[in-house]
Amino acid sequence: MNETLDITISKADQSRLTVTDFSQLPFGKVFSDHMFIADYNNGEWSNLQVLPYGPVPMSPAISALHYGQAIFEGLKAYRQADGRISVFRAEKNFERFNKSAHRMALPAVPEEIFMQGIAALIEIDEKWVPAQDGYSLYIRPVMFATDPYLGVKASDSYKFVLMTTPTGPYYSKALTVKIETEYTRADDGGVGYAKTAGNYARSIYPFQEAMKEGFDQLIWTDAATHEFIEEAGTANLIFVIDGKLVTPSVRSTVLDGVTRDTIITLAKKAGIGVEERRVSVKEVIAGIENGSLTDAFAAGTAATVTPIGQIGYEGKLYTLTDPATRTISAGIAKTLNDIRYGLIPDEFGWNWTVK
Repeated sequence: MNETLDITISKADQSRLTVTDFSQLPFGKVFSDHMFIADYNNGEWSNLQVLPYGPVPMSPAISALHYGQAIFEGLKAYRQADGRISVFRAEKNFERFNKSAHRMALPAVPEEIFMQGIAALIEIDEKWVPAQDGYSLYIRPVMFATDPYLGVKASDSYKFVLMTTPTGPYYSKALTVKIETEYTRADDGGVGYAKTAGNYARSIYPFQEAMKEGFDQLIWTDAATHEFIEEAGTANLIFVIDGKLVTPSVRSTVLDGVTRDTIITLAKKAGIGVEERRVSVKEVIAGIENGSLTDAFAAGTAATVTPIGQIGYEGKLYTLTDPATRTISAGIAKTLNDIRYGLIPDEFGWNWTVK
């Protein structure tokens, strides 16, 4: 980020802070006062600006709506113990954003636009970063195709947008999840590793059906055999089996989660064994039954570390150990939060101080 960009700033006439209840922040429903936008045309990025959050005019013919050229990311800014504001592992999200862009035939976003856009947005909306324990400012980068053209081809124009939303904990209790063996989230050679809109669209109907059965989320399995576990809803899955962290290895159908990578790093630092490999449904069910599986949790930017309390499979509900007794995941979660909130030294250089 050597070059300082020329970003036009247009401030909102009136802030919505005074009418926002920070004790009631449902995820993704309360947006900060401003957003950052950049346009891609004729092979270059331009029109960089911070402006009041609101509708973006567009044609109903834009190719993102018809052919799904749209990607996004999710990262968080935290109010540090000393009052400063830092963004956690932004460089990892930037790298993954462009990995998704490459797979979906979108142009790469330069690092200075991604990073300086975030910094400019937080600079103007710093009061939207919550100070409560467990709260943060969720940052959503999104890019979508804007050619008003009904033809199946890569668009020539795109819009990159950054928006922010203050949020509390994503889940408030241990999850009851269902191992899905009919529908699939992703298949080999597809786009499962990219954060593209279509991945989530295809998961909504199965998720709705699972909710009717009383489940909070799904555990996705491989498309070919449904024998191997891949992800949990919108997060990665991690188990503790025989005292080791065991997680499905990253592949074309599994998202390379930033929180997943962070947890693996912290576990290794703490001397906990880690296995990244294929994890079978049979192994998980057997581990619950014989007691070797002592923990299971979802790991993601929104979910952070969310315990799984029950797993449904083939009509039977399996109850896991009491989350209150899970020392490994609880210890890792505490260390992770202490780093993000500046309560302990950040020896990994993960916190990027922006304000």
